Amino acid sequence: MSPQAFVPVGDSPGGDTTQHTRGRNSFSLPAANINRHDLRVFFFGNKLFNTNWVIAPASVKKLDGLGPIFNRVSCSGCHLRDGRGQPPEKYGDELLSMLIRLSVPGRNEDGGPKPHPAYGDQLNDRAIPDVPAEGKVLIETTEIPGQFEDGTPYSLAAPSYHFSDLAFGPLGSDVMISPRVAPAVIGLGLLEAIRNEDLKALADPDDADADGISGRINHVWDQAKKSVEIGRFGWKSNVASLMHQDAAAANGDMGLTSTLFPVENCPSVQTACRAAPTGTGVQLSDKFLKKLTLYAQTLAVPARRHADEADVLAGEKLFSAIGCGGCHIPTFVTGKHPDLDILSNQTIHPFTDLLLHDMGDGLADGRPDFEATGTEWRTAPLWGIGLVESVNNHTRFLHDGRARSIEEAVLWHGGEAKAAKEKYRALDKPERQQLLAFLNSL
Repeated sequence: MSPQAFVPVGDSPGGDTTQHTRGRNSFSLPAANINRHDLRVFFFGNKLFNTNWVIAPASVKKLDGLGPIFNRVSCSGCHLRDGRGQPPEKYGDELLSMLIRLSVPGRNEDGGPKPHPAYGDQLNDRAIPDVPAEGKVLIETTEIPGQFEDGTPYSLAAPSYHFSDLAFGPLGSDVMISPRVAPAVIGLGLLEAIRNEDLKALADPDDADADGISGRINHVWDQAKKSVEIGRFGWKSNVASLMHQDAAAANGDMGLTSTLFPVENCPSVQTACRAAPTGTGVQLSDKFLKKLTLYAQTLAVPARRHADEADVLAGEKLFSAIGCGGCHIPTFVTGKHPDLDILSNQTIHPFTDLLLHDMGDGLADGRPDFEATGTEWRTAPLWGIGLVESVNNHTRFLHDGRARSIEEAVLWHGGEAKAAKEKYRALDKPERQQLLAFLNSL
């Protein structure tokens, strides 16, 4: 997949859905072209997204069923203002908007990672009364010095993960862990509407064009469709549809059952968890799940800022010239969305190919996920990246938030992206500032 020829993109990355806004609520607005009926559903979905779920049984039965073990009490607990999570600020602080995936060697019955026998597929660090939480996570960082070719120094923070207060014994030597911060949830319906054929056309698993980039599709089980589909969501493209994503997150992060995931997240050794009251029936109804899904599908992408300024345009040209566009594909035209016509036939600029790429040992988690290897990650969409600080008051990037700035995120790139990273290191300071000005305009 050679980089696309340089063509400046406009200031409406979400096509007709784009909202021209900035500031702390930039990720929380509905698609600009949403109709009146879906707008009502959007606002109800927004209420569900921000609702603090409570322990069952409760007087509000439609919003009870939290736990018995969980990570947060609401969707917005991790995706604050529909934005991006971050790691703890200092050693010993609790994880507020990130979690740790767990698995052991082998595959689950759906072909995905095999859950840990005692702790499941993620560590739940919270629990309802009389049920033990699974444990705590501690993050240490080590500074790794480096320098640009012009001699300017920089430093990268490499994280390491430790566990304490494990309620059901050691994790074991064969455990595989993967830290994940919550991503921003803008533009997801548009990504859902990208044609499978377009993704297949971009895939080059054997690097047939010898450009050093070999993007791969992740084929995953979709619980909503009950079939194997092309993955496009999640840090490893390990989820195919937003309905599956929402239901899985409700189950894993908040302990809410649904018709898609009707079983409580309680491994067999967790007897108190399995004995806890849960109410009757599933806790996240089909009606609520559909509204929550529409909300996620119709969150707007914010318009670019300063797109026609000289430094931004120069940075955009550099982005293409050094090869970043080989994976961060600027432009797609969406196909027909099965549920929402407003997302169909839109010219969008997400700067992603939604494919898996080997990012090198520095970013590897060593944890396979369906067909993704332990060194592969999905190309992250870049739209909205320049507004993360305004929305979430931080600039932490990459799958585990280790990068403390956009520039550090670039400098962590390895594997298939190493050549582009090295070209960035070779730029002089004014050129680096131009490229960063472009990224901050997205």
